[in-house]
Amino acid sequence: MPPFPFCPTHQYHFLCSSQQTSYSKAVRLRACPEETKFQQARQPPSGFLPHTTGPLFEHQPFIVTWNIPDQVCKRYNISLDTSPFKGVATPAKVPGQFLSLFYTDRLGLYPHVDFTSRRQFYGGIPQRSNLKVSMNKARADINYYIPSNTSRGLAVIDWEGWRPLWDRNWGSKKIYQTLSVAHVMQANRSLTVQQATEKAKQQFQVAARGFMSGVLGVGRRMRPSYLWGFYLFPNCYNYGWMDPHYTGQCSKAVKRQNDELLWLWESSTALYPSVYLQTSLADNPRSALMVRNRVQEALRVSALPRRIATASVFVYTRPVFVDQNRHFLSQGDLVSTIGESAAVGASGAVLWGASSDYADQASCKDLSSNLSATINPYITNVTAAAQLCSNFLCQGNGRCVRKNYNSSHYLHLNPENFRIIHVQSHYLVLGRPTFADLKTLSRRFTCQCYKGLNCTPSTNRELAKALNFSVKQGMYKNALNKNVLDDMQQTSLTEDNSKKNLKSNL
Repeated sequence: MPPFPFCPTHQYHFLCSSQQTSYSKAVRLRACPEETKFQQARQPPSGFLPHTTGPLFEHQPFIVTWNIPDQVCKRYNISLDTSPFKGVATPAKVPGQFLSLFYTDRLGLYPHVDFTSRRQFYGGIPQRSNLKVSMNKARADINYYIPSNTSRGLAVIDWEGWRPLWDRNWGSKKIYQTLSVAHVMQANRSLTVQQATEKAKQQFQVAARGFMSGVLGVGRRMRPSYLWGFYLFPNCYNYGWMDPHYTGQCSKAVKRQNDELLWLWESSTALYPSVYLQTSLADNPRSALMVRNRVQEALRVSALPRRIATASVFVYTRPVFVDQNRHFLSQGDLVSTIGESAAVGASGAVLWGASSDYADQASCKDLSSNLSATINPYITNVTAAAQLCSNFLCQGNGRCVRKNYNSSHYLHLNPENFRIIHVQSHYLVLGRPTFADLKTLSRRFTCQCYKGLNCTPSTNRELAKALNFSVKQGMYKNALNKNVLDDMQQTSLTEDNSKKNLKSNL
């Protein structure tokens, strides 16, 4: 079965390979000239989705980035196949990575309290810290961790000590309210507790905003090609999935609070919500409801600022469960997290891992095995399907988004027409969509255009024309993956060996 074309009306093709370490190594494919004529004649329909930031990798509307520590696995000589990932980074203090993860000790002088020792760092609360000194330190940190001012990537700030809205500092975070009130009363002992609390709230939120928007501004100015945002923002707080009537929807109160953070969405060029799963959601349809609404809330707030394109949304997920880090997500769980995110319009996912998740030989072996058996084939499937839908339905100028976000329609390859094989460090997608496949995509998905481009969903007639044109192209059969095919011939790879290398038939 011939491989399906990367570009529906030209002879470029899809290959998910090991070219993942940096943006400079990304596969750069040209636009289809036949499609450009269609694009110029199109006008966006009324009521269309807002334009969004284009993909980091050309013609790849949905990517998955690796952000898992691998030092221990390397020590045991256990290989981890990360070939389907676009961008491979470690959470460790390593400069020059595609994904730069800034913990509290890596960016500026972040005021916070250690909950265990009660030790206060840099004033403990933002209104007692020196913003100017912190921003100067942040500039030096950015120069160190992102030395290139031209490369592209993701910049994720992970500050989890306090939350910028006063009322969201509950539980152990209530200490920031206590310290803030004490700070006010120390300056003016004539105030009542209520008066001091009101003033403390105002001071805290202004100072918190200064630190967060300030560091984002420094990052954007210094490294504008990186997508800057805070991990865990926005949050939906849609817990309670044990309730039999659980819908996953964010409450009106949460949405109002997120609206108050407009300044944060205006300062961010990407949003990084978390969709980590607990074992209570393992193979549970409610996990999709939880993820769906968290991503939808991120997409909602990304459209609040008045700008020409919404910020990208990259979800943070893990290959294991939060409460059982030796228990890996099943393929169904991957559908509910990564697949759900792709279907509702996210730009990608970040697969993150803690150092404690892979701290011995056994856990490294389990990770390696799970990558080959489950994670990699699924990532290959969903990213290829997102590309296919974008190219055929949106002319490569936008990403496919569910028409009904609350449906269960996913961007998956039709298993009747495609198969995924793993040969010599390459994941290959073999197959071609049928007209029925494309009509199904058209019924279930619409297009969200990239900044400055038109991508009116193709009509059935246009889909048929694009498909027929791609079918007529015979020369790509020999050109596609030529290096891989040559290697296969040199090693006399038999049909039996090819079957052994078959990793998925999704």
